[in-house]
Amino acid sequence: MYNVIAVTGYKPHELGIFHEKHEQLPYLKYAIKKKLQHLIENADVRWVITSGQPGVELWAAEAALQLKSIYPGLKVATLAPFYNQEEFWSDPIKELYLYIWENSDYTDYITKRKYENPSQLRLKNQFIIDKTDALLVLFDEYTEGSPKYYLNYAKMKQEAANYEIVYLTPDEISDVIRELQEDDSWN
Repeated sequence: MYNVIAVTGYKPHELGIFHEKHEQLPYLKYAIKKKLQHLIENADVRWVITSGQPGVELWAAEAALQLKSIYPGLKVATLAPFYNQEEFWSDPIKELYLYIWENSDYTDYITKRKYENPSQLRLKNQFIIDKTDALLVLFDEYTEGSPKYYLNYAKMKQEAANYEIVYLTPDEISDVIRELQEDDSWN
């Protein structure tokens, strides 16, 4: 059982997704939502925390906000690493981030200043892992990418304490895609 879960995963470009109309994105979002719902029901998750980074984090926060209609006790927190992290993002990503920020139950900045250096991102990873009971991560051990930085801290905490790392795997996503493609009511 874990009440507070961090969520992270690949950035859109690491998944080959370069726009919101990518044909595989609805399937990926559905897989994230399905995994979160499973954890809410089976692990007693009450808080979903992200830093609001583009990709899996924003999609997971969006899914968690949608799941609040089914689970009214669910809370969403967005802990940005620094002020104005969305400043240079494309408009669709910036709009989603602002929607998530405005609808989160709790928001804050981990470093109370604008971006200065990469240490702010490392601090963000460590801070969020320290404040959570588990990490849900979309990660494939055969594909390098940004989730490895979160995983480094999560694995250290797992060795030192009772910290759970839950993976959303490419195989699970493939299963969801097959399931939805066989479902005539999907789309």
